[in-house]
Amino acid sequence: MRFGSVAGRTDVVRHALKQAGAFVVLCWVSGALYASGSPSPTADEDAQDVLLWYRNYDSPAIRGLLELALNKTPEYGPYHLVRSQEMNQGRALREMARDNRKAVQVANVATTPDREDNMLAVQIPIDGGLLGYRVCVTTPQMLDRFEGVERLADVRERHIRFGQGRHWPDTRVLEANGLDVVTHTRFETLFEMLDSGRFECFARGVSEVVYDLKLQKDPRFVVEPTLMFTYTMPSYFFVGSGDYPLAVRIQLGLERSIADGSFVEYLNRYFTEPLEALNLTGRRVFHLGNPWLPGGAYGISKDVLQNMKVQIQLGDTRSPDLEP
Repeated sequence: MRFGSVAGRTDVVRHALKQAGAFVVLCWVSGALYASGSPSPTADEDAQDVLLWYRNYDSPAIRGLLELALNKTPEYGPYHLVRSQEMNQGRALREMARDNRKAVQVANVATTPDREDNMLAVQIPIDGGLLGYRVCVTTPQMLDRFEGVERLADVRERHIRFGQGRHWPDTRVLEANGLDVVTHTRFETLFEMLDSGRFECFARGVSEVVYDLKLQKDPRFVVEPTLMFTYTMPSYFFVGSGDYPLAVRIQLGLERSIADGSFVEYLNRYFTEPLEALNLTGRRVFHLGNPWLPGGAYGISKDVLQNMKVQIQLGDTRSPDLEP
């Protein structure tokens, strides 16, 4: 199920809230429900557990945004954010499609049409769309493989291989653009494969790569300093296929944070420093196509996405050697 624009979502939200037994729709539409107070995540013994996929829970930025959304919706009651058991992305999404709330309830992943059909998507890009701006994590020994790359054809001719998760939609995007991709189901194993020379570029979003390397604390891995690959790849919060109340709560909380400016504060807090550290404006940019982008991907955050592009001065011009 997809949530469209604010105006177009009213009937969907009304139906979802009615099913959840919440008599708050008219108040919400008029804005009367907004409250400035925030519930304590742990103080109430009746707090609702919210199981967040472990990789998202371990990311301060993603966990912080979910907490922001939940804190913006105090009328839904107190909550307790819980780390899910460790499972790969494919399994987490299968459990959510089955609405198995004992395994995982919320995950932040890139969107695809299948994911939006099988789960409930909150169509607000959590990082302003930056997941689709990718740089290469590599090793110091392989940095010379990237020197002098001017065209996407150079990447192909040098047989630079990209490491990605087997279940990640990025894998199909890179392959559709004629790039070699090596995959594995487990995120942590991809670093081991990079170190052993199984591929040259572990393509990571600019909003996550600095955190990745801080977590690794390993001098064997560095960020390649000259190239960036971009494609439209919104990253949403997804919830289980039948968990309408939680989907509406997260969406309402995010929309309130956009309206009161706290979403922009969130972006600045978690992403301004990494963007500056990566010197994005000094990189050669290759714009790739994403043939599996859902039609409503921009949602209400089109302005946010455009503002982020302006800030890092990238524009929308595609690489001349982009394959259709």
